[in-house]
Amino acid sequence: MKKIIACAMALALAGSLFISCNKKAASPAANGPIKIGIINNPPSESGYRAANVKDFESVFGNAKYDVKTFYSLKNDEQLNAASQFITDGVDYILLSAAATDGWEAVLKKAQKAGIKVFLFDRMINVKEEYYEAAVVSDMAKEGDTAVAWLISQNLPEYNVVHIQGAMGSDAQIGRTGALDAEFASGRMKKVVQQTATWDEAEAKKIVESVINSKEDFNVIYAENDGMAKGAVAALDEAGITHGVDGKVIVMGFDCNKWALRELLAKSWNYDGQCSPFQAAVIEKMISTGNVPSKKIISDEKGFDAKTITQADIDKYGLGD
Repeated sequence: MKKIIACAMALALAGSLFISCNKKAASPAANGPIKIGIINNPPSESGYRAANVKDFESVFGNAKYDVKTFYSLKNDEQLNAASQFITDGVDYILLSAAATDGWEAVLKKAQKAGIKVFLFDRMINVKEEYYEAAVVSDMAKEGDTAVAWLISQNLPEYNVVHIQGAMGSDAQIGRTGALDAEFASGRMKKVVQQTATWDEAEAKKIVESVINSKEDFNVIYAENDGMAKGAVAALDEAGITHGVDGKVIVMGFDCNKWALRELLAKSWNYDGQCSPFQAAVIEKMISTGNVPSKKIISDEKGFDAKTITQADIDKYGLGD
């Protein structure tokens, strides 16, 4: 009898070990769809963001994934959404943060819960240990490239209207840095430096105010295409010429097709590329478990109205 009980206990123990090992080895996919929480800026922010949101919807919009999304331009709202995703028990959080600061506590919480975090589009100020990988643009390089192009124009003077994006975002900080260095050195004059929070109408108001002040300017450096478009609308209404052979140099970022067409028409002068296509890179890392690098930088460049071609627009332009 004792032998029978001992054998039964041994079998039960072996069975429990087998179940325990199976649970440990199981992946989210083995238990149903992989649960993804995506936190991003809203598609209405810009043409870039609309393309970025569409890219993630396309890549993760299949039965393999159970996706929840949250969109906001406000960092505190994004932080609350991340906390809710953690409570919901997602497997992964994919994050494009509205601002660079304030994320460490919630990412620590995600790590403790066994949730893996991937950054996309923008970096944040946290230790690398709190996220799996970042698939991002080098925003500082975008600013450096744009300002280097501007310096190469060899203008007799640089009187710049600087229209900034959402303050504290990685894109704003990066695209502002090189220009701030020029202002600090005295090589360029800051006529105005003001945020329009990526908004076309607000950018137009900023330029209208400068025009009404009668202060001279010959460069508009707008940190996205939409704001450049608003600025140009103000110039047109005031009868101020712009673009190649115009009074005012117009610079934007993101490379929407409609913006690159403005370069081709020589109505604008420069547009800095910012690739919105990060979803497939992240999906591959999730599906294979292979993370080749902690930081994966998108390959980007700037376009000049004097050299851009229709082929460039077809290949690099976003949207229609």
